[in-house]
Amino acid sequence: MTDRLVHVVDDDPGVLRSIGRLLKSAGYRVALYPSATALLAHGQAMEPGCILIDMLMPDIDGLSLLEELRRRHVELPAIVMTGETDADRILQATQLGAAGFLEKPFGEEDLLDAIQMAYPPAAPQLDGENQRDTIEDAVSRMEALSTRERQVLIALARGETQKVIAFDLGISVRTVEVHRARMLRRLGFKNVAQAIRLAVIAELGSDGPPPPDES
Repeated sequence: MTDRLVHVVDDDPGVLRSIGRLLKSAGYRVALYPSATALLAHGQAMEPGCILIDMLMPDIDGLSLLEELRRRHVELPAIVMTGETDADRILQATQLGAAGFLEKPFGEEDLLDAIQMAYPPAAPQLDGENQRDTIEDAVSRMEALSTRERQVLIALARGETQKVIAFDLGISVRTVEVHRARMLRRLGFKNVAQAIRLAVIAELGSDGPPPPDES
């Protein structure tokens, strides 16, 4: 049993209840919010904990919620749940201090691991002196990938589908899937959203993505 609290924000009642039950069974205390507005109503009086935020919500989306929380100086670690691996959104969430990402649909272990990792020490924000170290680390990790793994990741960060990537690289979709899986293992990530976050951060420290492999 833990005294850690998880604030969960999702406009889907079924998802909200399901996540709530899972976290309670894992020993967490849980506060459920059907909208960003409901969470913001608590303002700076929110009890310390971790915030699990759905990216797409009808009233205030996940990015706008993160931005408003930071504006109010609510610095609780936040994990963003997303069904779309949109590089721009992931970068914006990272710049707003998101500590992690969960790509829907995700498994129970993925959720629990992400929450465990979100607690201190949390992922560094991209500002001040931390920005250089964060970018350098991302660039170094990208360079450790094979050429194909790096190409697949950069293409995913651009929002390309695996079929498009396969066509552009002249390989099969199955081969793209193999490179994708190897890339995730090499980086130590469980989902593509985390890898895309790394790729977009690394690109901040370069003049652009590497040229395509001509071999």
